[in-house]
Amino acid sequence: MRAIFFTILLFLSVFFISSVNAEECTGDVQQRIICYENNISKLKDSGKTLVSQISQFDAQIKLTSLKIEKTEEQISLLSGRIDQLQGSLESLTKAFSERAVETYKMAKVNDPFLLIISSDNLNEAFSRFSYLKKIQDGDINLLNRLQKAHDTYEGEKVDQEDLQKQLETQQKNLAGQKAAKAQLLTITKNDEKKYQALLNQAMAEKVAIERALVSGTKVGPVKTGDPIALVGNSGYPNCSTGKHLHFEVRKDNSWVDPASYMQNKSMQDDEKGGTANIGSGSWQWPIQDPIRLTQHYGHTPYSWVYKYSGGIHTGLDMVSSTSDIIRAPADGNLYRSSQSCGSSTINIVYIEHGSGIISFYLHVQ
Repeated sequence: MRAIFFTILLFLSVFFISSVNAEECTGDVQQRIICYENNISKLKDSGKTLVSQISQFDAQIKLTSLKIEKTEEQISLLSGRIDQLQGSLESLTKAFSERAVETYKMAKVNDPFLLIISSDNLNEAFSRFSYLKKIQDGDINLLNRLQKAHDTYEGEKVDQEDLQKQLETQQKNLAGQKAAKAQLLTITKNDEKKYQALLNQAMAEKVAIERALVSGTKVGPVKTGDPIALVGNSGYPNCSTGKHLHFEVRKDNSWVDPASYMQNKSMQDDEKGGTANIGSGSWQWPIQDPIRLTQHYGHTPYSWVYKYSGGIHTGLDMVSSTSDIIRAPADGNLYRSSQSCGSSTINIVYIEHGSGIISFYLHVQ
């Protein structure tokens, strides 16, 4: 009886944790943005269930859509101001050009020396000189207004370009969020057990890496370009979905984007489509061209499974159509390890490069 009681209690606790109601969002765009941000924060703490994950995606999609709406409004308002500024700038430029010509003519005629010798008295010369001075002061004032209008116009143009880039990023984020939700529903088929199994597999892969760091066998030093392993599918079916190389880098035991270490290279981007230039560092790529990048670092259509990393894919997934050889991207000491991953065995090699930097190569043969 006691066991049944605790089972029911556990079920109820899970149910209530996973069914936190999100607040209904109303008001203007900014108020709804704040509301959905709060909803996402609540949902992240509401339990690792399929229902909560779907709710998170729905809230994120609505939030990003609202941000796009707000950015489009800002761009529209800014475009109107820029058009007005351009009209004012053109009018001021024309007015200044006309006045500058007239002032120049007047200045030639009203030379101080000529004023004195051509005037009947000093008062008349002084009046004519004072009038010229006022005209010139007015021209300076107009010039300052012209410069200010020009600076404002240029500043607004920069703001418009920044907003346009921001809009493009938001649109890409929205497409990625919709793709991630679609991927979630396709893979899980709305089955909570399947979802939990995927979370457990992802966690098992993380644990396998941690164990490899502790118990890995040192092979010895390697140089850039030395062969270190072969691309494989070890860990299948629990911790691998097909033959590929999962390549990740840690700095002081924290995940970092491997692309920041790699040489810039053009490759096929299976995740986002088309080709992409990836890399901003000096390391060589671990597999041979042509490379197909199947999953990026960070938030991807499949990264919802990595709850332990805050929902980011911790490395780069890639394949080569010409060779399975994996080569050291930089000098270091090579280690090998085989670890259980669910009911499967995953093979891992990693290189300690010094300065707290370690590169990992998963699913190798």
